[in-house]
Amino acid sequence: MAKPVILSVDDDPEVLQAVSRDLRRQYGDRFRVIRADSGAAALDTVQQLKLRNEPISLFVVDQRMPHMSGVEFLEQAITIFPDAKRALLTAYADTDAAIRAINSARIDYYLLKPWDPPEERLYPVLDDLLDDWQATSSPPFEGIRVVGNRWSPLSHQVKDFLARNQVPYQWLDMELAPEAPALVAYAETDGQRSLPLVLFPDGTRLVQPSNLDIAAKIGLQTQAERPFYDLVIVGGGPSGLAAAVYGASEGLTTVMIEREAPGGQAGSSSRIENYLGFPVGLSGADLARRAVTQARRFGVEILTPQEVRGVRLQDSYRIVSLSDGSELSCHALLVATGVSYRKLDVPGMEALTGAGVYYGAAMTEAIACKGEDVYIVGGANSAGQAAMHFSKYARRVVMLLRGTSLTASMSQYLIDQIASVENIQVCPECSVVEARGNGHLESIVIANAATGTKEAVAAKSLFIFIGATPRTDWLDSLVERDKQGFILTGPDLLRDHPDRDRPHGWTLERSPFLLETNVPGIFAAGDVRFGSIKRVASGVGEGAIAVQFIHRYLSKV
Repeated sequence: MAKPVILSVDDDPEVLQAVSRDLRRQYGDRFRVIRADSGAAALDTVQQLKLRNEPISLFVVDQRMPHMSGVEFLEQAITIFPDAKRALLTAYADTDAAIRAINSARIDYYLLKPWDPPEERLYPVLDDLLDDWQATSSPPFEGIRVVGNRWSPLSHQVKDFLARNQVPYQWLDMELAPEAPALVAYAETDGQRSLPLVLFPDGTRLVQPSNLDIAAKIGLQTQAERPFYDLVIVGGGPSGLAAAVYGASEGLTTVMIEREAPGGQAGSSSRIENYLGFPVGLSGADLARRAVTQARRFGVEILTPQEVRGVRLQDSYRIVSLSDGSELSCHALLVATGVSYRKLDVPGMEALTGAGVYYGAAMTEAIACKGEDVYIVGGANSAGQAAMHFSKYARRVVMLLRGTSLTASMSQYLIDQIASVENIQVCPECSVVEARGNGHLESIVIANAATGTKEAVAAKSLFIFIGATPRTDWLDSLVERDKQGFILTGPDLLRDHPDRDRPHGWTLERSPFLLETNVPGIFAAGDVRFGSIKRVASGVGEGAIAVQFIHRYLSKV
């Protein structure tokens, strides 16, 4: 934790040096003493300290300074650090002004110059002031701060990226946090049009940053350290993480490439209670954190945020092209990209995405929904976990289901939990047919298939957890997929050709392994694979099993 600051201000260089010397001698072990030679310079220092979120405990300010008196400085400075204690240095002739300043600048004490000896005339007074400040002060937040607007899609993107990469941050809403407008002003940005503003503890800042900008600043690895690996894994969900751990622990040089954040969809789950070995459950973020730590301990390189654009073959090498134009080659490639939530294609939805309409993001936006009605579209486990999480903050959580009940797609333990929570309402045979709002979501239109009616209801937050869309376009025509884009592996490669014993174009004498695609050395695991079971434990299992098939493949390369 950074030391609290004592700021001394005086235009006389000799006096400033003397008071700073005495302050450091007595308080330098507990406080950081900073000096300024004018009121204007001191105000600039105060603003920069506010941007770095470093607290000021005490102002020691000379009264008689040109351009800006000590009282005039304090009147402005206390609006920035209202809890800091204030001591005014004054000559005997200025005592009347000092006494008046007790009301105008709310000074705590005035000290007559000279203050020698400080042990009698300075330290006892300042000791009392600093003791009072420490008794009532709270430690400042020392991480990243994000200043933005709740209804800004870019602000949501920044928050979601930091949250999913498990980087602690403090959210300051321009409309709710009193200090937010001042921080924007001190940063000398273009006001609301420059949001979000990301402030870092070292005093640097980013305006409307991309995920790559933030990744570079916080030290995430986005580029590989070598050109060749035994195993390249595309996707950092449970399957990819499990394969990374097992592959690296068994001696394979391994790199994992993740376009958003390790953990995938599972990483954003508020609570997973049916994962083996965790009887009280764990959050998706906690599972991802543990898995990332384990993978890195075995030497796995994790590139994030980084995206794969394509793959090509060259002899026994599989060459992966990345979004930054670089390429990585490997002997074995595992595709574990999982699935994305399907977009809800109804009027108004696209324009309001990120401004009240969200896909997933329960962990990121839950606190902002405190005391409001939250609507959730979907009836699978991810929607149920989100409903349980939102119920802790929202006044009411409404689950909208196309089906007649939750039993078709949700685990029974979640169904039982939802039924026991009073502020969760399940609406079967209901769907959203329109989203309305100017700049942010204001209402939705709900159609009830059972009654044939439509109703517009006020809504600020709509969270969508529907369907499963694999992102496999980058595999182009190289790897066989079904019509939805799910990757075919093993026996499923012959499902439309039961008379064959090999996939079309397959050149090896053996048949494809269980998790191998129609291209030898390219494997698939987890939700992206056709016919997979959409559960965290099965994804982890497939990732681990895939490594065993990869070893068998590599033994013949």
